Amino acid sequence: MAHRTTELIHHAYTPPAGFEAPQPGVFKASTVFFPSVAAMRSREWKDKTAYTYGLHGTPTTYALEERLCTLEGGAQCVLVPSGLAALALVALSLLKSGDEVLIPDNAYGPSKALAEGELRGWGITHQYYDPLDPQDLEAKLSSRTRLVWVEAAGSVTLEFPDVPTLVRLCKRRGVLVALDNTWGAGLAFAPFDLLPDAEPGLGVDISAHALTKYPSGGGDVLMGSVITRDAGLHLRLKLTHMRLGLGIGANDAEAVLRALPSMALRYRAHDVAARALAQWCQSRPEFVQVLHPALSDSPGHTHWKALCENGPGGAAGLFSVVLSARYDQSQVDAFCDALRLFRLGYSWGGPISLVVPYDLASMRSGWPACIQQGTLVRFSVGLEALEDLQADLAQALQVLRG
Repeated sequence: MAHRTTELIHHAYTPPAGFEAPQPGVFKASTVFFPSVAAMRSREWKDKTAYTYGLHGTPTTYALEERLCTLEGGAQCVLVPSGLAALALVALSLLKSGDEVLIPDNAYGPSKALAEGELRGWGITHQYYDPLDPQDLEAKLSSRTRLVWVEAAGSVTLEFPDVPTLVRLCKRRGVLVALDNTWGAGLAFAPFDLLPDAEPGLGVDISAHALTKYPSGGGDVLMGSVITRDAGLHLRLKLTHMRLGLGIGANDAEAVLRALPSMALRYRAHDVAARALAQWCQSRPEFVQVLHPALSDSPGHTHWKALCENGPGGAAGLFSVVLSARYDQSQVDAFCDALRLFRLGYSWGGPISLVVPYDLASMRSGWPACIQQGTLVRFSVGLEALEDLQADLAQALQVLRG
C-alpha cells in the first residue's frame, strides 16, 4: 500500500460529471496531464480542441475568450495581463524593422510611449495623425505603413473620429487597422461590422480591449484582450503570445467572467450619469468647454451619432472639462483635491468615480484646434447617486472660485 502522503497527491477520486451552476468553474494549472504519450504528441492547443499547458489555455480562459468574442463580434481571442500588453502584443506580432505604424495624436499615452521607446529602438518608425482629419491619415499612409491604430473616442479629450472612413482608407491601401475598443467595450458599436445595414463586413482587423475597465467593473483586475475575425491574423498573434509567455491568472479570469453578465447594465448606468453631469457642467462658467461625444458641440459628435446608439448605452462614462485659463494650475489642483466622491486615480469603469487633471500640451504634438485653451480635467463617472456626484462637483467649484 502506498504511503498516505502519496495517496493524497495521487488520489483516485474524481467528482461526478454533470455539475452546472451560474458561474463557470475555475481551473488553475501550469501542468496539464496527458493519458498517453500518443495524446501528448497529438494534442493541439492553437485551435482550442485540447489542453497542453496552462499558459496556452484552460477551460476557464477558453470560456472567457469565447464570451469576449461574442461581445465584440470577433472569432478568436487571446488574453494578456493588461490593456497595454494587448497594444504591445499587436505591435510585436505585426511590425518589424523598417515598418511604420500610424497612431492618432489623441491616443492612450502609454501606446505613444511604446512607439517612441521600444519600437523606435527596434527600427520601427511611427507618425501621429489628426484623428478628425481623414485626409491627414491618407497623406501619411506609405509603402512602409503596416499598421494604423484608431481610438474611438480618443483618450482624455474624447474626440470621436469618422471610423468607417479611416477604415476604408486603410483597406484600400492594404494596411491593417487595429482599434483600441476600451471605451466602446463592444457595446457602443460593433468593431468588426461598423455599418451593418449600409456596408456589411466593414470593420477593423483587430480589436484590443482593456478588460481592466468595464468588463471587470471592480477596479481590481488587470487584463487585456486581442480579438480578430481572420484566422491567419489570429495565428500570428497567438504564436507571438506563446513565444512571449503571456498569461493571466485564473482568479482574474473568474472575476471578469462573473462581471460580464452585468456589464451592459453598468455601462448604461455610467453613460446616463456621465451625460447628465456633462450637461450640467456646460452651464457652469468655470468651464470653457465640456468634452463628451454625445454633446452636440463636442468634437466628432456627428461621427459618434452615426456609429453609436443615440440612446443611453452608447457613450461610456467619461467626460472631460476645460477650465478657464484664468485659473492657474494650483487652483485646478485645489479643485480636484476638494472633490470628495470623485477620487484621484487612474483608470475607469469601476464603481467609484475618478478625476485626473492633465497637462494636455505635453501629451500632444500641438494644441488641438478643436480644444479650447485652459486646463483639462477628466472625470470617470462611477455608480454613485447622480445627485451626490453633482453636489460634489458644486462644492469643489466653490473652492476653485474661493
